[in-house]
Amino acid sequence: LLYCEYSQAGAQQYESLSAATRAALTKAAADRPAPDNYLIGNTEGQRWLAQTKSRLQQRSPSRFTEERDLTAFLSTVHYEATRAGLDPHLVLAVIDVESAFRKYAVSKVGARGYMQVMPFWVKEIGQPGHNLFNLRTNLRYGCLILRHYLDIENGNLDRALGRYNGSLGRPDYPRAVDKALRERWR
Repeated sequence: LLYCEYSQAGAQQYESLSAATRAALTKAAADRPAPDNYLIGNTEGQRWLAQTKSRLQQRSPSRFTEERDLTAFLSTVHYEATRAGLDPHLVLAVIDVESAFRKYAVSKVGARGYMQVMPFWVKEIGQPGHNLFNLRTNLRYGCLILRHYLDIENGNLDRALGRYNGSLGRPDYPRAVDKALRERWR
């Protein structure tokens, strides 16, 4: 594994979860993957996929060399974000800032994958053997964690992003995600 100089993961802090929260997150983490051809089957999904593919190829042309890998990535982002009640463009902005779309990114504090998920989350809500470099696992955990923090912060995105990144109370990370969202993903 290579340390990723581009990853933005801060020292996200472990916070105890209530039994009900842990159970809900554990159940959600173990749920089914996105259905095959998730976005292909409807006109709006196809339009979103085409527009987002174009943006991602401009932003990071060498990350996805196979068309099917790019389609699978974006379909999974859309599915996991929507499933968690998040805007898929917000999730793309988080990935952009956190890992610059590097699947095997590892931050200096040990966060892993596209969404830079801290390994303690596997013990907290996952199952032994969950691999944070697996596309679906990483996106599922990242989206569930961000949704959890949004709920804790009563919908305050800046504070939720600060918690997600381990930089609560500091504006740099939420500003970076907001800038990526406005300039590249919306």
